[in-house]
Amino acid sequence: MNDLKKDIAWRVYLTYFLVCLFALAIFVKAASIQLLEGEELKKKVQNLTLREMNIEAVRGNIYATDGSLLATSVPIYEVRFDPNADAITEELFYEHIDSLAWHLSNLFQDKSLSAYRQMLVNARKEGQRYKLIRRNVKYTELKELKNFPIFRRGRYKGGLIYIQQNKRQRPFQVLAARTIGYEREGVSPVGLEGAYSEVLSGVDGKRMMQKISGGVWMPVGDENEIEPEDGRDIYTSIDVNLQDVAESALLKQLQKHKADHGCVVLMEVKSGAIKAIANLKRTKEGSYYEGYNYAIGESTEPGSTFKLPALITALEDGYIDMEDIIDCGDGSKQYYDRTMFDSNHDDGGWGKITVKRVFEVSSNIGMAEIISRAYAQTPQKFIDGLDKMGLRKPLGIEIAGEGKPFIKNTDHETWSGISLAWMAHGYEVQQTPLQILTYYNAVANDGKMVKPKFVEKITQGRKVVEEIPTTVLNEKVCSQETIDKVKMALEGVVENGTASNLRNADYKIAGKTGTAQIANKNYGYSYQSRVSHQASFVGYFPADNPQYSCIVVVNAPSQNVYYGNLVAGPIFKEVADKVYANSLEMHDPLKKAKSYLAASPIPYSKHGKKSDIEKIFSDLNIPMSSKAKDADWIVTQTGDSSVTIAPRVVHERLVPNVVGMGLRDAIFLLENHGLQVKVEGRGMVKEQSILPGRTVKEGMQIKIQLS
Repeated sequence: MNDLKKDIAWRVYLTYFLVCLFALAIFVKAASIQLLEGEELKKKVQNLTLREMNIEAVRGNIYATDGSLLATSVPIYEVRFDPNADAITEELFYEHIDSLAWHLSNLFQDKSLSAYRQMLVNARKEGQRYKLIRRNVKYTELKELKNFPIFRRGRYKGGLIYIQQNKRQRPFQVLAARTIGYEREGVSPVGLEGAYSEVLSGVDGKRMMQKISGGVWMPVGDENEIEPEDGRDIYTSIDVNLQDVAESALLKQLQKHKADHGCVVLMEVKSGAIKAIANLKRTKEGSYYEGYNYAIGESTEPGSTFKLPALITALEDGYIDMEDIIDCGDGSKQYYDRTMFDSNHDDGGWGKITVKRVFEVSSNIGMAEIISRAYAQTPQKFIDGLDKMGLRKPLGIEIAGEGKPFIKNTDHETWSGISLAWMAHGYEVQQTPLQILTYYNAVANDGKMVKPKFVEKITQGRKVVEEIPTTVLNEKVCSQETIDKVKMALEGVVENGTASNLRNADYKIAGKTGTAQIANKNYGYSYQSRVSHQASFVGYFPADNPQYSCIVVVNAPSQNVYYGNLVAGPIFKEVADKVYANSLEMHDPLKKAKSYLAASPIPYSKHGKKSDIEKIFSDLNIPMSSKAKDADWIVTQTGDSSVTIAPRVVHERLVPNVVGMGLRDAIFLLENHGLQVKVEGRGMVKEQSILPGRTVKEGMQIKIQLS
């Protein structure tokens, strides 16, 4: 018995000892966690539940040269509700929940009153702290939300939580869409959005977020929040009116000839500023859209527009002069195993004509004879002459995707006995439309080649941060003597050459037509049925004092009409006419006898509210052409026989553009945006102190100058 008692006692002591030992181990581990590992574990927990996240900065605006918005970031909001906020008591919640549900249902029109009530009640019962109410809420809707029952008490007392996001919009939609471009994650940057992304992006802010049930991240307080720094704005050189004309003229001709695609570029001669750039591509259904920047990216054989640099090279090297006689024969000539034709070969060809006339009538054989004979013994000298003028180098524009120019050396694997003759009229070389235009612009600019410029300045608020200067690529592509000679030849093309259909009495155009065969990649040029054409015209105006240069390229017209003067020429003419009509400095002074005549029999109209303007012109029986189907506010343009109206885009929270409006409309629009208006002068609005597109802030004052 005693042995049994001793055994039991021993077992009890052993168990007690083990329990004490286990308790001691727990105590030691707890102390270790508290004293040694505590901070590290706390950090791990915090990293899992607390995180510093970015607050997206508002991306800068992109403007046209006149201040019209081409791209802007419109704020949208994600709205959530904390139904279990400390300040929301049971009594408060149930006293106002019906009214809150009614207001939400009435505002969003997506759920019934009872559905909203049930959702909010369930969220409170389940202890939710970050209940999603709605995404993509507009600023005007948010303003209403802030006055709803419970919500009007604010974030901490009323549980209203909203997070701003920014949605990129183009007010003019497709206008210059590819040049304006976009920047998206995982996609190569496109256009000015990509080129100036760092300028436009700004600096993101920081906000502490806490992970709650359901894996949702909720903002934690405001005290440590770092406000984002908004991006800077860029002012492009694009003129929206000229851009619209360029796109309309291009579309009309593409549709008429059922062409595959085409482009137009208008450039200021002295500065290189791009005033309009349009690119359109045909869909399978026969409509057109801007899906690729052909003017910048498509490098092709230019055809006869390349005759200008070929001619200049031969003139500079002293092999020819403009009055030298060239035998163009009967319109066809054999070069080794290839036959070259002139466009009039069925009529017996051009025979013997001057170099100037060779250029004016665009004789392929004439140019081939000039270059192949001059450089027969030193073909590399011809290539070096083109290289010296900068034709083998990319322009280095800021927009990504520039096509590479190609002018081969004599040691290139594709060089042959016919290379000189074919390069003389624009084959076996490759250039983009913008590269060809830049060269012609240099001739118009008395030899100075300037880089095409898309942006004029960068601003931060109303302050100009950087003016973008004109970059000179080549101070003198050739001698002034040669420039003077080829200018006369370029004028001759329009006066009595291949582009005589562009001649007009108001101002002179100088330029060159181009018609090139574009080979099918699989068949080359030998299968004529599979060869398409590229029609082009490039030049400048007014010829006697060049202000603008322009190129038009139309690819694959399919109506059996493919010559540059007939397909591309009319587009050039329409754009040039519009520029001339709006550029008073190009016009000769009016004679005094005609000084009393009005520019148009139609009365001038200010910009303003669509309904008012439509009623006035309807009462006066004046025809209108509308491009503003659903717009409330419009701009007007008075023509010879009708008035064209186009939309003036107005955004909530952004300062509207009131230039050109009457005083009553301007004050109405500005005050409805929450601005305090100060007026100076009489007449219509000439200037406004705050540029359009800036974010409206409470108490902001704006001064408008009337004239």
